[in-house]
Amino acid sequence: MDEKYDCMNDVREHRKRVRFWICEFMWALLERAPLHDISKLSGKEKKMFDRWTPNLKDVEFGSQEYKQALSGMGIGLDIHYANNRHHPEHFKNGIDGMTLVDILEMVCDWMATAEAKGNPIDFDYLKERFKISDQMMAVFSNTMKSVEHKKEG
Repeated sequence: MDEKYDCMNDVREHRKRVRFWICEFMWALLERAPLHDISKLSGKEKKMFDRWTPNLKDVEFGSQEYKQALSGMGIGLDIHYANNRHHPEHFKNGIDGMTLVDILEMVCDWMATAEAKGNPIDFDYLKERFKISDQMMAVFSNTMKSVEHKKEG
């Protein structure tokens, strides 16, 4: 091997492949955005959310009243979870069954809900409810810090 290796072509090819995969995830999220919670707009889900949403607006997330409301929502909530992959309840093994795209949509859902209520996301409650590992909680925390930094800047 007399020629000196130049990484330029290999790095360019690698960057091209990484760009491809980033775009694949971006497109997956863009496909999800208009479909998020669309199942809430009809059938038993809509009836259940029409009934319970006004009550949930006045209830603290994770409180005993919140947990009772979730229980009271019954079959309508079960149907919602079955129709929406961004809920850990959609999977037998919860978050461990989710994809990165599912998790990103779930975090966006949490952020939108917290914003609507004017509260921070209650990660302690979510960690307990969904049996989230310390490592995943660190990822969520790092993500929130990053988002808050961009929001302030």
